[in-house]
Amino acid sequence: MSYPDTVNLPFNAEIIKSRFTQIKPNGDAYAGPGHLVLLQGENLVLDGEALYRGELPAELAADGAPLLFGTWDGEPVRVYTLPKSQALPEGLNAAHWTALPDDLATLYGLARQILYWEKLSRHCSRCGSGEMERILPTWGKRCAGCGHEHYPHIHPCVIVLVQRGDEFLLVRKPEWAAGRFSLVAGFVDFGESLEECVVREVKEETGLTVGDIRYIGSQNWPFPSQLMAGFVASYRSGEIDVDGDELEDAGWFSRERMPDSLPAPRSIARFIIDRFALGEGA
Repeated sequence: MSYPDTVNLPFNAEIIKSRFTQIKPNGDAYAGPGHLVLLQGENLVLDGEALYRGELPAELAADGAPLLFGTWDGEPVRVYTLPKSQALPEGLNAAHWTALPDDLATLYGLARQILYWEKLSRHCSRCGSGEMERILPTWGKRCAGCGHEHYPHIHPCVIVLVQRGDEFLLVRKPEWAAGRFSLVAGFVDFGESLEECVVREVKEETGLTVGDIRYIGSQNWPFPSQLMAGFVASYRSGEIDVDGDELEDAGWFSRERMPDSLPAPRSIARFIIDRFALGEGA
């Protein structure tokens, strides 16, 4: 296993704790040019294989002002958003997040998640006002109109491996790449515990009843702002009956009979499959 525990998965803060310190808005300027996280769609713009360091190149037209969100190797790090159509100066290259090393992928994800919150909180969802004031020193905002306070929205989700003897349940969504199967997953509903969500999601999507639910670990997933809580559960009863809404296929697999494609190795889905279905690195 590349990752001894879920805390070591990309997008979790442990990955970059030796290089990155988060700075929440506090009203004070942080001097120095520092590093730039240049987001362009799902790409991170790099100077060779590293973050760009220095002032924003004059030929780049960034959307909005830079946002300071921490330090990287002891220097300020700010995030900019570049238009997708923006041509890059010589020496800079755009790397898709899936091709980034773990540390840069994690920093990319954090910056992306913060910007998502910034865009989401431009207006008050309670009264519709567009006058939002920062609640220093936090990422929260207060509506100047009605006074309601808003804080970043992190959406809890469950993801679960269902075991039946030597077999395990994998499912497929129609929008995934051909042959790709993964685990049952879904958002926590009103009034639910995480374990209750596991039972409901498996039942709704596949018609199966599960029990003996064991928590494995979690992964921040900044697409756009989820917290994935991983579980393993045991099959109790029922026959597979795909809901036909979210899923197009589901089935029992084993080490000897695998699908053509599995989730990306750096996801909690793949961590759970490798560790608890295939027994690698246990």
